[in-house]
Amino acid sequence: MTQARIPFFQLAPANLQAMIALSGSVKKSSLGSRLVELINLRVSQINGCGVCVDMHWRDLIKQGAEPRHLNALAGWREAPFFSALERAALNWAEAVNALPQRQPSDDDFGQLTEHFTDNEIAELSYAIAVIRAWNVINASLHNQIPEVPAPGF
Repeated sequence: MTQARIPFFQLAPANLQAMIALSGSVKKSSLGSRLVELINLRVSQINGCGVCVDMHWRDLIKQGAEPRHLNALAGWREAPFFSALERAALNWAEAVNALPQRQPSDDDFGQLTEHFTDNEIAELSYAIAVIRAWNVINASLHNQIPEVPAPGF
């Protein structure tokens, strides 16, 4: 285990507040908190961001998600626990998160349009972008999973 490189959450307060505001707006979008948190958890798993995996897993548990379902998220394609809409969103999240090594295909986008409006696709894309940004910051600066989560997290 490593130590945090800098006291990130105490620095650049304007930037931090802007990221928090974007995260908050995504959670209030028409997608619903559960879907946003599933996306947050899956993208964080892929990007190896322990802080975010811990935070979003705990949030989904608070929302009543079954631990077994969340444990199967990394293998969602084989798991029976996810709806067609969730599968389309998870597929899109993985495709977008793979940029620049892989471009989302027309098939990826087509699956998305079967379940989401253009506005919802934009909201989903913001959700993916903001969690990816948090993952980059937390992983690169070695922000640690707190043994006792801060109130509200």
